[in-house]
Amino acid sequence: MDLALVDALQAAPRAPWSRIGRALGVDATTAARRWERLRAGGLAWVSAYDSAKATTVAYVEVRCRPRAVESAGAALADMPWVFSVDETAGEFDLLASVVAADLPSLGRSVHSLIGGLRGVRSTRTRLGITLYSEGGDWRMRAMEPSGDAELSAPRTSHPVAYSAHMHHRPPPEDQALLEALGRDGRLGYTDLGTATGMSEHTARRRLQRMIRDRDITFRCDLAHPLAGLSTVVLYRTAVPHTHLEATGNALGRREEVRLAVSVSGSDNLLVMVWLRGLHAIDPFEAHLADRFPHLKVSDRTVFLHSRKRMGRLLDTTGRAVGHVPFSLPQV
Repeated sequence: MDLALVDALQAAPRAPWSRIGRALGVDATTAARRWERLRAGGLAWVSAYDSAKATTVAYVEVRCRPRAVESAGAALADMPWVFSVDETAGEFDLLASVVAADLPSLGRSVHSLIGGLRGVRSTRTRLGITLYSEGGDWRMRAMEPSGDAELSAPRTSHPVAYSAHMHHRPPPEDQALLEALGRDGRLGYTDLGTATGMSEHTARRRLQRMIRDRDITFRCDLAHPLAGLSTVVLYRTAVPHTHLEATGNALGRREEVRLAVSVSGSDNLLVMVWLRGLHAIDPFEAHLADRFPHLKVSDRTVFLHSRKRMGRLLDTTGRAVGHVPFSLPQV
């Protein structure tokens, strides 16, 4: 029931409890009560953030001195412009996913704020170019087909190009909505108005406009190790340009794939997957080789611990234990 509830909110993060309950075959009160238990325990949460089309994003590989990994990871997780932090086993020690207003700001921030951390030996930045799928697209696939049909709109693949320059900053009112919904993406309009200092009517009107214009993205996340998805792997791959979009879109539809994004450099496609254990790595890679013969896996990195995911601070079990609101680097 709990995984089906998470799946329902992944399909429709802000759907009313009556609709969620109908999809699950329970009443609205039961659905709301079970969700509150999951949310309060840090087991699942709904958040919101800027659309990819408005942001400059990069994936920064950080190499540290052995005794500095813990402190550097904690410092990165505290930075509002670093939206995700993962400790890794591979050629680098930490992966920092970052956002900035433009390319010059991104470069300055990585070099001074990350490169300047005590114990950091080096950084390597891969600029996000086109996003094919991300965590907000991923589904637990735990609902019955009838419930899924109740909530899910037909999906078509729409790759989104990241921006090299933020053409306009969100107005303060929209930024306030993003911050409040980043903490709790299911806030009702009355509570949303209270949190942002707006009337309920204004909060509703502005948010509906943001949703219509695709200026905001909602997602329901969960403590993945407790759901049996204990292994996270990042693949750095090379794909011929003529196959890149089709490959990115096809990978994004795979149930294991949490992220498929084209990036700068000769290894031009990053793919992140959630698997049910180390034993699942070889079968997944066999599928890659069979389904995508033109794709070359250049590197495989296994995550040891996700410290932060889309602004949520996580403990070693994957539970949410805090939240760092997004803000752009001031460098």
